[in-house]
Amino acid sequence: MRSLPAIRRSFQFSHWSFMFAEIAVWSFVVLLVTGAMLMLFYDPGMSQVTYDGSYGPLRGLLVSSAFDSTMHLSLEVRGGLLIRQMHHWSALVFVAAVVLQLLRMFLTGAFRRPRSRQWLIWVALLALGMFAGETGNALPDDMLSSGSLWLIMSVMQSIPVVGTWVTSLLFGSDFPGDRVIPVMYVVHLLLAAVMAGLLVVRELLVRRHGHSRFVASLPVRRSARPLMAVATFGMLIILGFGFQIAPIWLYGPARPTQISAGSVPDWYMGFLDGALRIMPAWELTLGEYTLSLAVLVPTVVVPGVFFTALATYPLAERFLLARRGRRDALGRPESARRTVRETPARNLLDRSRDTPVKTAIAAAGITFYGLLWAAAANDQLAHQFQLTLNAVTIFFRYAVVIGPVVAFVVTRWICLALQQSDRDVAEHGMETGIIVRSPDGGFHERMAPVRQERDRHRELSRSA
Repeated sequence: MRSLPAIRRSFQFSHWSFMFAEIAVWSFVVLLVTGAMLMLFYDPGMSQVTYDGSYGPLRGLLVSSAFDSTMHLSLEVRGGLLIRQMHHWSALVFVAAVVLQLLRMFLTGAFRRPRSRQWLIWVALLALGMFAGETGNALPDDMLSSGSLWLIMSVMQSIPVVGTWVTSLLFGSDFPGDRVIPVMYVVHLLLAAVMAGLLVVRELLVRRHGHSRFVASLPVRRSARPLMAVATFGMLIILGFGFQIAPIWLYGPARPTQISAGSVPDWYMGFLDGALRIMPAWELTLGEYTLSLAVLVPTVVVPGVFFTALATYPLAERFLLARRGRRDALGRPESARRTVRETPARNLLDRSRDTPVKTAIAAAGITFYGLLWAAAANDQLAHQFQLTLNAVTIFFRYAVVIGPVVAFVVTRWICLALQQSDRDVAEHGMETGIIVRSPDGGFHERMAPVRQERDRHRELSRSA
C-alpha cells in the first residue's frame, strides 16, 4: 500500500499542459451532477401530449412527452435552464479537454510505458464522449435532434449485413417510431457509467505511476488541483448562465419531414459533417447488394481508421523501435522475436522538436481534421465569398489530400531547424545580454554555457 505522501506527489503538477486532464475530470463531475438533477424532471417517453406550458407560440401543439418535459424543465422549473445549459456546455468542454489531453500526450510521448493504458483510456473516452453527446442531443426530441436521428438512421443502413437489423432494433418498423428516445436514454446512461468507470481506473493508474515530467520542470504546484476544480466549475456556471445553447423552444418539436434551417452538429462532430459533404456519391454493387460509399466511408470507415490508429500507435511505435534496435554487427536484423515488452519505461517527456516525425504526424492529423471541419461550412463559405458550392466542395476534396502532406513536410522541416538551433546554442553558448569591449576596441556579447544559464533560470523560477 502506498504511503500518503506518495499519493500526494501523484497529483503535483509541474507544467500547465497537465491541466487538460483536470479540466476533463471536473467537467465530467459537472456532467454527472447536472445529469442526475435533469433525470428528476425528464420523461423519455414518445407518447403524444398537448403542450400547455408557459411558452405561448407552441401552446396547443401535439408534442412528445420528452419534448414537453424538456420545455417544462427549461422554462418553468426554477434554475432548470441553468442546469440544462451547464450540462450541455460541460459536454462540449469535456470533449475539448480530452482532445487536448490526447494531443499533449502524443506530442510529448506520454503514451509510452508505463502509461499505455492511460492512453487507451483517453482514446476510449473521446469515442464514448462523442457518442454520448449524440445520444444526449437526441433526448429533447426537438427539430434539431430529429435531423440527427435521420443521420443516425442513414449511417446504420449503410453498414453491410447488420445495418438493417440494427436500424430495426433502434427505430422499429417505422421512422422515428415510438421507442428511439427511450433507447437513446438508456444508452446515454450506460455510456455515462462506463466513462465514470474509465476515469476511476485512470485515477488509480495516476496514483500508481505518478505524473511524467519534462527535463527542465518548474517547481510543483501542490494546490493546482483544487484551484482547477474551482475554475472549471466557475467557468461552466458562467457559460450556462450567460450563453444560450440549444433553445428548443425556438426549434419546435420534432417532425420526421422537417428540419431546422442552418442546422449544424456540435463542434466535435463537425468533421463527420464535412466528410459527408465532400464525399463523392459513390456506390458499390456486389451481386444483389448495393453499398452507399458516400455515407459508409465518411461516417464509419474514416472514424474507424482514426480511432484504430490512435489506439494502436503506442504499440506500433514500440514494435518498430524494438526491431530497429535488434541489429547484428553487420547491421542486419536479428530474429523476428517480439521484444515490445523489453522496451524500458520512461518518465521524461519529449520535446516536440526532438521527435520531428511524430510531431509532423500530429500536424498532418490536425490539418486533416481542420479541413474536414471547415468543409462542414462549404455552403456558408460559398455564400460569403461569392463562389459556387461545387467549386468549394472540389477545393476541399483536393485539400484534405494535399494539406496533410504539406503540413507534415513543413512541420518536420521546422523541427529539424529548431534542433540545429539547439546544437548551435550548445556549441557557442546562450546570449546573456551583456556587451563587453575587447582590447582592440570591438564590442561583442558575452556568451554563457547552456547549463550555467539554465541553472540560473531555474533558481530564479524557484525563488519566484
